[in-house]
Amino acid sequence: MILLDAEGLSASRPGKPLFTQVSLTVSTGDRLGVVGLNGCGKSTLLRILAGESEPDAGVVRRGRNARIGFLPQLPVLPAGTVRDAVGAQWQGESMLHKLGMGEMADANTQELSGGQAKRVALAHLLAGEWDCLILDEPTNHLDLDAINFLEETLARFPGGLIMVTHDRHVLDKVTNRVLELDRGNGYVHIPQGVNAGSGYAAYLAARSEREENAATAEQVRKNAAKKELAWLRRGAPARTSKPKARIAAAEALISHRPDAPAREGDLGLNLGSKRLGTKGVEFHSVGFNWPSGQVVLHPFDYALEPGDRLGVVGPNGAGKSTLLDLIAGRLSPTSGHIDIGRTVHIGYYDQLGKDLDLSQRVRDAVAGDKGSPSVEDLSLMKRFWFDGDSQFAPIGTLSGGERRRLQLLLTLIEQPNVLLLDEPTNDLDLDTLRALEDYLDDWPGIVVVVSHDRAFIDRTVEEIFALDGEGGASLLVGGVDAWLRQRTSRATTSRQVPQQRAASKSESASLVSKPAKAKTKRSASTLTRLIANNEKDMEKRTKRKMDLEDSISKAGNDHEKLAALTISLAEVQSHIDELENQWLELTTELES
Repeated sequence: MILLDAEGLSASRPGKPLFTQVSLTVSTGDRLGVVGLNGCGKSTLLRILAGESEPDAGVVRRGRNARIGFLPQLPVLPAGTVRDAVGAQWQGESMLHKLGMGEMADANTQELSGGQAKRVALAHLLAGEWDCLILDEPTNHLDLDAINFLEETLARFPGGLIMVTHDRHVLDKVTNRVLELDRGNGYVHIPQGVNAGSGYAAYLAARSEREENAATAEQVRKNAAKKELAWLRRGAPARTSKPKARIAAAEALISHRPDAPAREGDLGLNLGSKRLGTKGVEFHSVGFNWPSGQVVLHPFDYALEPGDRLGVVGPNGAGKSTLLDLIAGRLSPTSGHIDIGRTVHIGYYDQLGKDLDLSQRVRDAVAGDKGSPSVEDLSLMKRFWFDGDSQFAPIGTLSGGERRRLQLLLTLIEQPNVLLLDEPTNDLDLDTLRALEDYLDDWPGIVVVVSHDRAFIDRTVEEIFALDGEGGASLLVGGVDAWLRQRTSRATTSRQVPQQRAASKSESASLVSKPAKAKTKRSASTLTRLIANNEKDMEKRTKRKMDLEDSISKAGNDHEKLAALTISLAEVQSHIDELENQWLELTTELES
């Protein structure tokens, strides 16, 4: 059954066209993911499909009696209680609990944060009966438990689904088609064949092929243009007899330009960082309670050392953002103290953009106290894909993703050596996410990530710090998947680190800590990093060994060359033996 049929849709915003001639059809069972760069019009398209906005051109036809539910990026709830907003039925109550809002059923909707309002709006949709769901960033503000539940719910949903999300795990698990918005055009990617995989996989393959074909076509055009240019430049007498049609065709071929890239250059994240000494951030019996008495974190010890990559997970309200606020100094511990190294310079990329003035222009925010942007500032804005008119735009008019990219620029421009990333994947497009992941690969400082994005966590962190929502915490072996299994089965798979101070029996039972900068034992994250570096070294040495062995086999009777190669081979083998011994020592220390 056809639920939605859109033909020739076009839309723009002041001073910027978004897309033209986009057509798509959604039938029962279709699961369409919508992707594209920040500011390309994804949310605008969803509002048009849902009937909330009118297109500049084109038409949307809806199936007869089709029930269509819409989750906007910024939902507005009716006045009243949360329970009223989802419907006073058991389904609504159940969805509130599944999405982490069960304890707020009697709260006033006008007092909710933006993230809480979004979860309530999503609960209302999931509790209802719909033929088609249109969801704009449904995973934003959900914890990993809720995202796992949402994935399973959408996988079972029998109707049609249209969803904007930058969560690659969700795209891969849920979608069977992907609509890509690119430079005003719409491309629908559908898996081909029985084992073709998800819509996300089809999108990746088709995008790569389209870019390769465009590059090939441009090279063919350039070659043809060179020939035609040579033909046109022949002597004046010969030119007078040339057919006018061919002259016009040649000039058109030469003057043709390929589509401009969607963005100029790569995202320029590498702005440097201040030198970080041997001491990072140390927690000494740090605990935190809210003034109401609610326990967020039982006292614990922990040490963040140079090079650490820590992921923080836990249910909503467990204290993940609170932990980052404690490190950043926005909050003070209610017990214990945090010892910050003398060379530490913290950059905080928070999920709410608290430091952004929405009335300020982009260029003024980047210029800061200088008043007007310097040449370096202008270059920096261009590196972060703010060019031309976008530099003069008030921050409040930017799309969610553009605002987050500006916030990232303002964080990195200070050259921090400790990065606190609170839900960094919210609203960022896939290209920006991949650029951020690549940047963190080689970044020398400390990174602490709070994120619901499994792909991002798996790609960027080495150790998981799991908060249980009752004040307890644990270092977890096995990453996010292990934590989700633990949450569903309550199996004890986490590695408990003994507390170093005396505590009451009731308190110590819920404490999980890592010794603060132990002098005789290195941290698991440090050992993990050393093992990874060791394996990279061993891989390089092994390749060198194979190359030398190949050269020896081809040296023939050149005894002088053979002698030199043999000496080099012995040296390489010695290095490999040493690296293998180091690897064994490191892995033994990690497992002990």
